[in-house]
Amino acid sequence: MAYLDNLTVFVRVVELGNLSAAGRDLRVSPAVASNRIKELEKHLGVRLFNRTTRQLMPTEQGTVFYDGAKRVLDAIAEAEAAVSALSGQPRGTIRITAPLGFGRRFIASGIPEFRDRYPQIEVRLRLSDHNVDIMKEGIDVAFRLGLLEDSSLRMRGIMECERVLVASPKYLEARGEPTEPQQLIDDGHDCLMLRFPGMREHFWTLATPAGPHKYEVHGPFDSDDGDVLTGWALSDRGILNKPRFEIEPFIRDQRLKVILPDYPPTPVQLAAVYPHKKLQDPKVRLLLDFMAERCQRLIRDILTGK
Repeated sequence: MAYLDNLTVFVRVVELGNLSAAGRDLRVSPAVASNRIKELEKHLGVRLFNRTTRQLMPTEQGTVFYDGAKRVLDAIAEAEAAVSALSGQPRGTIRITAPLGFGRRFIASGIPEFRDRYPQIEVRLRLSDHNVDIMKEGIDVAFRLGLLEDSSLRMRGIMECERVLVASPKYLEARGEPTEPQQLIDDGHDCLMLRFPGMREHFWTLATPAGPHKYEVHGPFDSDDGDVLTGWALSDRGILNKPRFEIEPFIRDQRLKVILPDYPPTPVQLAAVYPHKKLQDPKVRLLLDFMAERCQRLIRDILTGK
């Protein structure tokens, strides 16, 4: 098992680029991670990494060894999943990621119940509004809420989510309520944008009689945290484009008002994406089934006021 532990640390160091990140991911100290790499290098008789001040880069031998080590670990994971399926006792660790606000309210809050049902499954959750590189970071399941791009990953759709444009009554009183989408630009409205490095949607796509149309809206505020944008909208700072279920309570108590109802934003898809091979892992299937049912139920309750 010690050799497999060494392989696991080595693979994560290659994927994450440094010992500290790999140690955090595997719940070991950087010193332990460093010792495991040294043991592996001693066993193989080669140097696996070129060390710089910030990053560890695999040597030529390290790159070759990574491919083989990854195949070994993947084969072991698949074998364990097969045994787990036969025994009816799913076990092991699932690494999942989800957007910040959505993940806190719908995914993180459900993990204790999932763990109660399946006590031999450990769940490690990472919340981020950035698009996490699933393959690079060893993620088993990523819950995503947005316009999903085609990729080599498998996708399980959970539900389509209506989006709305909203602003506070005080903002609309001060700046005027637009009646046509072009006024968002012509009247210089402050549009609150979700933005982060690598994000591709820097515009709002609204439905029009002629079909979907992209509007290059602007504003003095943007953030990589969707909840921050909601807070700004509630503080009378601008117009927000959000899935309705995320802000329905504020619409219901009239702290936010839906604007341009005849020109709604393009709906977004709530989905789970995962590497193709993970579909065969019973613990992944169990998590997908549990979270899909839970999200659908909670979102419908919010929208119906239950």
